[in-house]
Amino acid sequence: MDPLLYLVGLVSLFLVWVKVKGLDYVIIHQRWIFVCLFLLPLSVIFDVYYYLRAWIIFKMCSAPKQHDQRVRDIQRQVREWKDEGGKTYMCTGRPGWLTVSLRVGKYKKTHKNIMINMMDILEVDTKRQVVRVEPLVNMGQVTALLNSIGWTLPVLPELDDLTVGGLIMGTGIESSSHIYGLFQHICVAYELVLADGSLVRCTAKEKSDLFYAVPWSCGTLGFLVAAEIRIIPARAWVKMRYEPVRGLDAICQRFAEESANKENQFVEGLQYSLDEAVIMTGVMTDVAEPDKINRIGHYYKPWFFKHVENFLRENRSAVEYIPLRHYYHRHTRSIFWELQDIIPFGNNPFFRYLFGWMVPPKISLLKLTQGETIRRLYEQHHVVQDMLVPMKHMQSAISCFHNDIHVYPLWLCPFVLPSQPGMVHPKGDEDELYVDIGAYGEPKVKHFQARASTRQLEKFVREVHGFQMLYADVYMDRQEFWEMFDGTLYHKLREELECKAAFPEVYDKICKSARH
Repeated sequence: MDPLLYLVGLVSLFLVWVKVKGLDYVIIHQRWIFVCLFLLPLSVIFDVYYYLRAWIIFKMCSAPKQHDQRVRDIQRQVREWKDEGGKTYMCTGRPGWLTVSLRVGKYKKTHKNIMINMMDILEVDTKRQVVRVEPLVNMGQVTALLNSIGWTLPVLPELDDLTVGGLIMGTGIESSSHIYGLFQHICVAYELVLADGSLVRCTAKEKSDLFYAVPWSCGTLGFLVAAEIRIIPARAWVKMRYEPVRGLDAICQRFAEESANKENQFVEGLQYSLDEAVIMTGVMTDVAEPDKINRIGHYYKPWFFKHVENFLRENRSAVEYIPLRHYYHRHTRSIFWELQDIIPFGNNPFFRYLFGWMVPPKISLLKLTQGETIRRLYEQHHVVQDMLVPMKHMQSAISCFHNDIHVYPLWLCPFVLPSQPGMVHPKGDEDELYVDIGAYGEPKVKHFQARASTRQLEKFVREVHGFQMLYADVYMDRQEFWEMFDGTLYHKLREELECKAAFPEVYDKICKSARH
């Protein structure tokens, strides 16, 4: 009984302190307390619920039957909107805080919300080497199921909570993208409910204009209700080689060489300063050397980016064997390196062993509880951006990042961009190798201003025919936006499918200068 009274006393003192200081003060200045006491346990409950739900539904094979009914329900909602005169735009009814994007979509309050509760894996067809899924299936579900039966996605983006719908309507990338391209390039079919309530299926050969226009459209051409995605045989391990490199010239040259080498199934770089980086290459294998196995996904293991940094500090190359699923979600526990700003002691061994099994907190819950004050602080003093630039401009791009925002580590991920129709394609008629430069953290430049500094980056990216991921804050005006992205096919489809009265233009949906 005494321990219980002690606990009640501590909780009471904490609540009194919160009352005296004010909830806003605690959430802003001591956010780790709120995260550790409330958000971590809630995140565990969320994960357990969705894992058990997906497992039961798939085992009972009930998902396909329910899927058809759910599609009909979406069609009914769209037709009701049309019968009522279509007075406002439509959007999905999923709350904005549930998305992984840090952007808060205010349009949800003014648009007609179409409820889409579709989060099931429908079918795994190993003969066709395709998995058919609903749009809210996330990467954690996909790896848990596919890896257990010996398959995987060719491109499996990092964070557990990223959904198929978000990766198609936005974009997705992984360290295998130098071979397979972006997430959209491993998709073979989309099923959508259009503005008139009709259901269509599109592929590269059937309704191909729609198939190529859907990626990056952010749900402004129709409601995605299912997707078919390529799968490939999986192996038990990833044989990973870590190579520290110094000097910006050497980093860019080495990274480009490894990215062009198709024998590397995975290529990734973590850049810790302007002239220090670790370049990682990997291949899948079924055989591992026992003394080199590192199960990095265990909750008590050091955060991956800190583990990688050790090779740089010790100036040594090394080889490790990592379980495939652990590799896919190597940055999940620390949300790349964002969690160090929320729980500063999160990588401490004591914390990892006692509480690491609850990490990370759900990004959706962090958004839900951040409040307007924290949101403004993050907007003005925090950067979360992914810029996609041609590999030949990598060096000047990193220098631009260094001068304009000075955020480290930088995430470097190569990808091949096929010459295909749509909003994003190379400048010429041939496939081209690009690099995604991801900056996540607090800028260290004294002159940082969120709008001005980001616009500087955006200007550089436009000039080298690069692209900005649309999950982040975008400050371009409309003309600049359509200079960066090719809207030819997109606008044609908007006209043909009568989307202009049903959905906002993608620019109006995602750009800060267009939102109110």
